Amino acid sequence: MFVLGLDPGLTRCGYCVLQVPDGGRGRSVAVALGVLRTSPEDPLASRLGELQRELRDLIAERPPAVMAVERVLFQVNVSTAMSVGQVSGIAMAEAANAGCEVVQYSPNEIKSAVAGWGGADKLQMQQMVQTLLGLAAPPEPVDAADAAAVALCHVAMAPMRALAGGRP
Repeated sequence: MFVLGLDPGLTRCGYCVLQVPDGGRGRSVAVALGVLRTSPEDPLASRLGELQRELRDLIAERPPAVMAVERVLFQVNVSTAMSVGQVSGIAMAEAANAGCEVVQYSPNEIKSAVAGWGGADKLQMQQMVQTLLGLAAPPEPVDAADAAAVALCHVAMAPMRALAGGRP
């Protein structure tokens, strides 16, 4: 089973496709990890369209059972929050159209599930992702590590979600 983790962003959208062993036992493997980029000089609609096409291709290449997305809770910069929300919406719609379950996790849920503490910083998260996935080095850029953390959070939380009837 594949789980697609997404750290939505307009300029840099982190993604991670995890292959999860049957029954969730054993180590998940990152089969795709990286960042989709768009140019800030391009018009907003073109950038959103480019991300939509790239996400559609990513989903088609390794169809995930679940797409886990970091939920936007608060941003000081309203413009950034709006663009992250637009990218999240496109990603969730693409996943739903492909038949994927879509789940969202807050930054604190992700940090707690992956690092054991909701106040973990970016470096701690990169190091935990490296350890949990057995990578030779921390994932770069940080957006890719964040996406892997979202996917790992889902792998950790899925059994509890199932017991709760699919509710967070």
